[in-house]
This record gives sequence, structure tokens and C-alpha cells, in this order.
Amino acid sequence: MKPLPSSIQGVLFDLDGTLLDSAPDLYAALRRQCEEENVVPPAYPAVREVVSRGSRAIIKRGFPDRDEAGILALVPRYLDLYQSMLAEHTRPFDGIDALLEVLEANRIAWGVVTNKPGFLTDQVIDRVGWTTRACAIVSGDTLAVKKPDPAPVLLACERAGLDPAHCLFVGDDRRDVQAGHAAGLYTVAVSWGYLDGGDPRQWSADAVIDHPDELAAWIVHNQAVA
Repeated sequence: MKPLPSSIQGVLFDLDGTLLDSAPDLYAALRRQCEEENVVPPAYPAVREVVSRGSRAIIKRGFPDRDEAGILALVPRYLDLYQSMLAEHTRPFDGIDALLEVLEANRIAWGVVTNKPGFLTDQVIDRVGWTTRACAIVSGDTLAVKKPDPAPVLLACERAGLDPAHCLFVGDDRRDVQAGHAAGLYTVAVSWGYLDGGDPRQWSADAVIDHPDELAAWIVHNQAVA
């Protein structure tokens, strides 16, 4: 692991699979859609691992025989179903609430950069009570590009007044690491997320952690000796 940057100003997070375990609700929406289409729904583990790839990847697990046009045609209904049950079972991963409190206690700003559509991002963040706490929220449709492009990460830094060289980007997908690296942030891959079926230790992240408590302790120590 590379040493953390001195004088950390901010930590930016991916949302689904990093801060929030949203897979149960995303899966429930797919099950409902499969029932509507008289299709046997896939098993939960097969859907969970692709959650970070977004709605089309989730739908493809339920409708593997549909072509790209067929999958796209199912997206609006899927998003409607998901919105109707948004945050029913979605919760922060164990240790996330404590990590955010540690950041705030140390006057380190934190924000969200996600590929999730903005109307869903805003609703779920509001329902978990983070809207006024996050220094910036950048969604998948805020710009014309999304992760792994670094532009959304750089926009979040700009909106929050943060120097990328003194910030961390934390995520559960290879695209998070790619976007963070390209934007000049220190990158942290987490092993508790959805991972897209991959191994975070193979993504060339600056650090890999297995629990939010590790990052909290590491940041507190770093700030104390910086």
C-alpha cells in the first residue's frame, strides 16, 4: 500500500456497493419485472455481483436471451419498479456510518461520485439522511461522461473546493480505481462490495481494505502524524 497523502482534505466514495448495500432492492425490482414478463428470475448472487455495472447489466441477468435493443426496452419499467421500492432494504454497509462520523470529526469533507442516475441517487441519499452532509454529489448523468472517465471525480473536487492530490477515492469497482487514478486521487478499493465478479487486489489501487474501520483508523493515524 502506498502511504496516504499528507493533510487529507476529502474522501469521495462510490455509492452502490461501497457506501450502501442496495442490491436487495435492485434485485427485488428485477424479480418483479421477471414476474411481469413470465420469466423465472435469476438467483440473487448472480445479480449482486453486477450491480455496480448498472440497470442494463442487472436486467441482462434476468433476460439473458434478449438482445441489446430488448434490454434497453426493459430499462424504463425496471427503473420505475426500483424507484417504487427504493431504499426499502438498502442500508449502509457495516462500519460506514462510523467512518463518516470519523471523517466529519476530523473535518475531512466527504462526497459521492456514482454512475447511478441522478433522480435515483438524490432520492436514496436523502432517504438515508446524507444529503446535507455530503460535500458534493455527482451522478451518472450529471455530465455527458461517467466513470471510468475522471471528469465526474474532478467535478466533485471542484464543487467541494478540494485539491485532488489531497483526496481519496473509494470504490468497489475497477472503474472507480481507473477514474480516481486518472483524476489524481489516492485510490482505495474495498472488498466488501459487489466487485463485478473481480478481485480488487488486481486493480492496481493504491490500497485495498476489507472493512470501513480500517480506513477510519488509518486516516486518524495519518492526520495525527501529518
